[in-house]
Amino acid sequence: MEELKVEKAIQDIYPDDIAWCYGCGRLNDDGHHLRTGWHGDKTITIYTPESKYMGIPGFIYGGLIASLIDCHGTGSAALALHRKNGHEIGDGAEPPRFVTANLNVDFLKPTPQDVPLKAIGTVEEIHPKKWKVETEVYAQDTLCARGTVVLVVMPSTFLNKND
Repeated sequence: MEELKVEKAIQDIYPDDIAWCYGCGRLNDDGHHLRTGWHGDKTITIYTPESKYMGIPGFIYGGLIASLIDCHGTGSAALALHRKNGHEIGDGAEPPRFVTANLNVDFLKPTPQDVPLKAIGTVEEIHPKKWKVETEVYAQDTLCARGTVVLVVMPSTFLNKND
């Protein structure tokens, strides 16, 4: 597997009031800090899980894989809609934020511990406020999981502003 790094991630520019997700929130000290960016016309997240996310010795537990696919999906949809709206990461525009409506994960092979995981996503708009992301998760060159996430633009009611 080629060495990749996500240089510009959509999560890096989420506003502070919505940057707390356990999976991808940069402000959550206990979270995974997943970061999603463009890799050609696909999206990519690279993450090496800590050993505490073990299912059985030598392998990652499935919940971590589901979390990776889920947050990769929300980030991917945000990237795609941000680009559709004429923006790129770093241009100063606030990106859209998505929430998960449906998550489906197929576990294909045991996911080994202590190796970087690479989530590669394909984004499809199915409605102006509803998107679908197909994700494949690789450990080295082995496809370990495949998932589909259906996402909706985050409703304004999710923001708890005490103004």
